Amino acid sequence: MEQEQNTRIGIIDIGSNSIRLVIYEVTGVYAYRVIDENKESARLSGKIDQDGKMKRADMMAIVQTLNHFKMLCQANRANSIRAVATAAIRNAANSQEILDVLRQYTEMDIEILPGDEEARLGFLGMINTMDIQDGLVIDIGGGSTEVSLFLNRTLIHSISFTFGSVNTTKKYTKDGVVDQESITRIRQMVTAALSKEPWIKGHKGLPLIGLGGTIRTVCKLDQREKKYSLPLTHNYRLEAEAVDRLLAELGPMPVERRKKRDGMTSSRADIIVPGLIILQTVFEFADAAHYIVSGSGLRDGLFFESLDPANPQLHNVLEHSVRNLLTLHPTISLQHVEQVNRLALKLFDDMQDVHHLSVRSRSYLHVASLLYRIGVTVFYYDFPKHTFYLMAHSRLYGLSHREILICAIAASYKNKNRTRQMCLEYKDILTESDCQLIIRLGTLLQLAIGMDRSQTQPLLRLTAITRSTELELCLECRHSPAIELRELDIAAREFKKVWGLNLRIRADLPASTS
Repeated sequence: MEQEQNTRIGIIDIGSNSIRLVIYEVTGVYAYRVIDENKESARLSGKIDQDGKMKRADMMAIVQTLNHFKMLCQANRANSIRAVATAAIRNAANSQEILDVLRQYTEMDIEILPGDEEARLGFLGMINTMDIQDGLVIDIGGGSTEVSLFLNRTLIHSISFTFGSVNTTKKYTKDGVVDQESITRIRQMVTAALSKEPWIKGHKGLPLIGLGGTIRTVCKLDQREKKYSLPLTHNYRLEAEAVDRLLAELGPMPVERRKKRDGMTSSRADIIVPGLIILQTVFEFADAAHYIVSGSGLRDGLFFESLDPANPQLHNVLEHSVRNLLTLHPTISLQHVEQVNRLALKLFDDMQDVHHLSVRSRSYLHVASLLYRIGVTVFYYDFPKHTFYLMAHSRLYGLSHREILICAIAASYKNKNRTRQMCLEYKDILTESDCQLIIRLGTLLQLAIGMDRSQTQPLLRLTAITRSTELELCLECRHSPAIELRELDIAAREFKKVWGLNLRIRADLPASTS
């Protein structure tokens, strides 16, 4: 996956509800980030006439948006642009004419994605940003809905249905407001389509992972209602009751009132209810366990495929995400944090008989030890505060919201009291046992940091031996660890508070330096 320095890729998604642009910057083998994005509400599915055609004026409106996005790509010095069109143009009776007009007036190579390809790319964007083995994926667009099944992180089946939030709203509602008859008709239409795909019903109890604006809006509404303490939508878990309740509340509500709901975007207020009915009907038909919100989908899939066409799917989502975030902060010494990482994990392993913590807890320490110093790139003084913010808000893929907080607070650990205060700020997500775990991991990390305080890697080997009242650290050194010994002496008091063990240090130096 070798990339030249500062490659920039523009991804344009000509969707049935909106046209979106995302510009990615790729600065190395692992390092990529979004540097700009833009959105234009288009409602293309609503602009298809009774003959199934799009008018010339509507085509030219798309041209105007695409040329604006092309200008943004040029301003951001994008090396390439990949533009795709989905259901509204794909299903139009004059789709080739639309494509010809767009290509002529934008001078861009625009692809029309087949439904199965749209489903595959949506799955790719999701699976590269979530550590999940099995599930169903639903992507409700403006003019189509894709449903996919994956097992063992492999796409098994997918189907693209010709109904979405915009065309369903146009066909079955009056100004976006639904009555019971409209709800029944939409459900019957969706169920009839699902019944032709028996594999959707054949895997009960899986999570239903939602992509697209409908479920993201549901997520925001639910989070606002609960006063959720972490403002992340990706990998947010929704229970069936929350979706059922929102549908019951929003269905009979006038659109103008919906717009005033905290978390509702005005451009989605009129199409949210038909989208919700589609979502709920698929959930019930599949007998799914719960919903999971994915903030990543088609555009992310297009990016990953553009980045590495031969191997677009990642094998280890969490490790890739951690290394990406670390590489985006190049002022951090990689040798230092990898040494801290090795020492922290060695402490964890040598003390297994004392703490009896899980393998998953070890992975939290792995993440925290690699990223603990990234806050320095914001401001050195009080950098743990910046480290926490960067980790908690940078989409650490492969972790749940709870796990992100565990890693971020452990990485920014200072002392027991400060950690308890931070955990209280997220008491809707973290438990008392989580707080205890963070404190234990944080103190281990502090010892590991202390053992490379000079950032010169004086330790060749570490062995940690636990006895009834003490932890002995046997340090085999390549040169004098004077700074490290001082740091360990400072850390010993906090360590004893948490672990109830005195710290004893034995440092062995090479004969020439001893």
